[in-house]
This record gives sequence, C-alpha cells and structure tokens, in this order.
Amino acid sequence: MKSKISGVLPQLTPHLIVALDQLSEDEAYIVADDLQRAGVKWLKVGLELYTKSGPRIVSDFRSRGLNVFLDLKLHDIPNTVARAVAAAGESGAELLTIHCSGGSAMLRAARRAAEGTSIKLIGVTVLTSLGEEDVAELRAAWGAPDEKSTRQAIADRLASLAAGAGLHGIVCSVPDLAAGTFMRLAWERKPLFVTPGIRAETEEAFDQKSTATIERAVRAGASHLVIGRPILRPTAGSVADAAARALEKIKEAGGVI
Repeated sequence: MKSKISGVLPQLTPHLIVALDQLSEDEAYIVADDLQRAGVKWLKVGLELYTKSGPRIVSDFRSRGLNVFLDLKLHDIPNTVARAVAAAGESGAELLTIHCSGGSAMLRAARRAAEGTSIKLIGVTVLTSLGEEDVAELRAAWGAPDEKSTRQAIADRLASLAAGAGLHGIVCSVPDLAAGTFMRLAWERKPLFVTPGIRAETEEAFDQKSTATIERAVRAGASHLVIGRPILRPTAGSVADAAARALEKIKEAGGVI
C-alpha cells in the first residue's frame, strides 16, 4: 500500500498558467510564441480551444517545449472517462481536469487509465463561477437543501474524494484553499492546487464569483495560478508585457517561477 501524507504541507513552487480559451487556433499559436518569449512555461487548453482544434494543438505546444494544462472537466460513466483519459494521455498533456462530483468509482477508473502516461489528474471541486446562491440551488436539485452544507464544506468533501482516489491534486478557488482544510487531507503525494479566478483588485471579475489576487493565491499555497483575460486582454501594453508583470508578481509574492 502506498504511504499517504497529511498535515500542513510545504508550499510548492507556483507556476503561471495562461488560459488560451478565448482565442482562435491561429491566434493561440501566435500568442503562445509571445508568451514563451516572456518566460511563460504553461498554457491552458480548455473546452473552447480543444473543441476548435483537437488534440493536435496540445501536441504542437508540447513539441515547442511548453507544458499544457488540458482543462476538459471530464464527467461521465467510469469506462467512458477512463477511455477519454487514456486518449488525452496520447497528446502529451501534463495536467487534466476531471469532476470530483463524478464519484469515487469514476475517479479511480480515471487514475488507472492515467498510469503510464504523462497525465496528472486534477479534480474539480466547486467552480469559481459558483457563489453560495448557486451552491444552494444545486443542493436543492440533489434533494439535500441543508443550509449547513456551505460552499466550503462541499469543496472539502469533493477534495476528500480526490485524495482518496489517488489524484494528484484539485482545482479550487483561492478562498477555499486559504481555509487550509485541503492541505490536511490524506494525499498520496504532495498535492497540486490549481487556482483559477486570479484577478487584480481593480480588475473586473466577469463570470467569476470567487476571485483573488496573485499575492493571495501564492500565500494560500497554490501550485499553479491560472490567468486568462487579464493577460490576453491587457489594459496596458502587450500580452507579453502582461505575462511578464504576472510572473514578476509571483516572484514578489514569494514564489519562484
């Protein structure tokens, strides 16, 4: 049996992941080159871009020396998800998301399918687009309108499923991560905490309801910070300039790129 670790874990080196989902395929290749010259090592390919371009774009980015976070949020019956994970592994992607709400059997099947590939499975807990009212609506839909089941409590239980199934980490909001409960779960290895919804205090949240600054994400223990619109649509300067500023903020917050 593999040994498990628990308790407060040392902070991992945080990485910047730039989300390319808003771009066309042609734009994605151009922007990827600009970002790589600025020092970015990780790109996110999500549902939008993957649907447009397929696994080829992941393989192309990997051939250029870039790491890829494949954010597909898989959620289906165990066999279907397992086959999808195996297929994703052929692309060379490093990280792949899977919904924890699919249940332990699905998570374990996905983990078995990822063995022998480059894929590290990251469980999705509660989306950063969901606020407390949204969570209450979903609880009612499942027939469990328990007011004590807060967003944080649900995120904790979903993260526990990820740890129990042997996943490499979770996607979570910075406020949820800052509570400290995720770090105390019985992970098989040092967990990865991928945090979307990164915004400056002066930036608009758009469709995100749970956001945080780079500084807060690093202090909370994020291993990967996902930033899209603030870099791809900067208020000043170029995409490369915005990426360089984000990398510098990570360093200033105590992280090493």
